[in-house]
Amino acid sequence: MLRVILFVVTNLAILLLLGIMMTLFGLDSRSTGGLLIMAAVFGMGGSFISLALSKWIAKKSTGATPIITPKGQTELWLHDTVAKLAKDAGIGMPEIAIYQAPEMNAFATGMKKDNALVAVSTGLLENMNREEVEAVLAHEISHIACGDMVTLSLIQGVLNTFVIFLSRLAANAINTFMSDEEGEGGLGFFGYIGVTIVLELFLGLFASMIVMWFSRRREFVADRGGAYLTSNEKMINALQKLQEHRQPSMLPEHVAAFGIRPKENGLSRFFVSHPPIPARIEALQKLQPPAS
Repeated sequence: MLRVILFVVTNLAILLLLGIMMTLFGLDSRSTGGLLIMAAVFGMGGSFISLALSKWIAKKSTGATPIITPKGQTELWLHDTVAKLAKDAGIGMPEIAIYQAPEMNAFATGMKKDNALVAVSTGLLENMNREEVEAVLAHEISHIACGDMVTLSLIQGVLNTFVIFLSRLAANAINTFMSDEEGEGGLGFFGYIGVTIVLELFLGLFASMIVMWFSRRREFVADRGGAYLTSNEKMINALQKLQEHRQPSMLPEHVAAFGIRPKENGLSRFFVSHPPIPARIEALQKLQPPAS
């Protein structure tokens, strides 16, 4: 219920802001070009603002504690391991954090390759050996090195733009069709909002399928990157350990796509951010070892 309320409020805010911005810039909401420009501002802008704030949001939402000065052998090992992996991957040293959670998981986020965040759960550190943890860290470093966060935000922004644009374009067309020659009748203000929300929900489902498809593809690439930075054996062992412990990811939505563990979704396989772990293991097993 809360998510539905937030969705409706967000749509109302977008409608209000679209109207204000169009007035300020002299754009006509009935103009296709004007509507597309404003949809792009909100679609792309919202996506990249979220990315810019992703490190702060991730730390707040998971309660992750950054490692400023390593304390104890575990934190020192984490720092040195991430530093080595980052150097091998050709990126700057990421910020490292630990968050309290029984699940075995880790995630990466951040707007820049040289200023990212890698966070690991206490469950991961307690249930995996160091070789397996190293492989998980390498998987996350690979996400950063490949720029997956930026690419996903770009794709999400483009899709957001077309969801906003097409839903309002269709609502405008319906409103025009229902109006008489004098412009009377039509959907009315609340009818227009209702139609727009329904269309956004419908179009948003297809947009989500595209985003999740991309996320699943990038998981295979990150697994290969993790194997390259450590070894095939370590990466496979880490995934097998995750497979043995079948709890789903409890990470917030905005970082779940870059976690190591899948986030379960009962709707359909088209709406999950990670491919099945057995498929990921099989893909790694097919990799040819590098020539010595």
